[in-house]
Amino acid sequence: MNLSPLSEHPLVSIVIPSYNQAAFLERTIKSALEQDYPYLEHILVDGASTDNSVEIIKKYGDQLAWWVSEKDNGQGDAINKGMVHAKGEIVAWLNSDDCYLPAAISAAVDAFEANPDAVMVYGDMLAIDENEFVTNTFRYSPLTLEDLLCFQIIGQPAVFMRREVFEQVNGLDPNFHFLLDHHLWIRIAARGKIAHIPQTLSAARYHSGAKNRAQASQFGREAFQILDWAASDENFAPVLARVARCARASAHRVDARYLLDGGQPAQALAAWMRALVTHPATAFRRMNILVSALLMLVGLHQLREWFLERRKQTR
Repeated sequence: MNLSPLSEHPLVSIVIPSYNQAAFLERTIKSALEQDYPYLEHILVDGASTDNSVEIIKKYGDQLAWWVSEKDNGQGDAINKGMVHAKGEIVAWLNSDDCYLPAAISAAVDAFEANPDAVMVYGDMLAIDENEFVTNTFRYSPLTLEDLLCFQIIGQPAVFMRREVFEQVNGLDPNFHFLLDHHLWIRIAARGKIAHIPQTLSAARYHSGAKNRAQASQFGREAFQILDWAASDENFAPVLARVARCARASAHRVDARYLLDGGQPAQALAAWMRALVTHPATAFRRMNILVSALLMLVGLHQLREWFLERRKQTR
């Protein structure tokens, strides 16, 4: 597709959707405000939080291009609402329990300048807990549309998009609530090149209230919903057909991963076995899910938790 050339110093719009995340919200806002790239606007959409989120938002209100606190229809609706107010040529959203690392936005702008045909760029990502302790590092690779249909997941806080393409695909689909970001990446990737930045740009916070733990079983359901959608769409069906077995096994694997995060090892093991039956190579690429599920089932996961806690105490 023909893309509009970016300005010499493109404006970047960051939308922060929030609901009852006061414990982490200020850290999120500051990580966006303190970026070294000067051509920025920040938009915050709060879903009528009942904690002290609004007080925190008001503290930074004069540094926000627009903000609101009102009831909405979920995360996708909140982000779409914020994007309506975005003026940037490059856009992204940052959930209110995640954060950017220093110079993340500069790196994203540089990546767009180096890849003028890119519709989306993405970097690597840290996983952190409630206390900022790094529990994992997600290093990604260059991906294709076929890879995304096979659920090669990209950490959402490390993604930046061209606003014109976000608008062309009609933004986030409000029918999705758990893999809404991945569904968007698929639709954007069909429009052009997506480019990987070999740099860690952000941190996603994994905590007891996060969706990946509190509502783990819903992620697998939406993975299969995405496959049904792709199979029924004339633009995606031929691509999906080329990788059908891998894609279906990967959906089972996604189900297994999130069930494991949600503390359901027996169900995770069953989902991994379904992936194995569907496409063995896909299942074997994530043997760690099998091993972790088995360790949890025999109680040895407590040893891992003890080790992580000891690491925290010695930092």
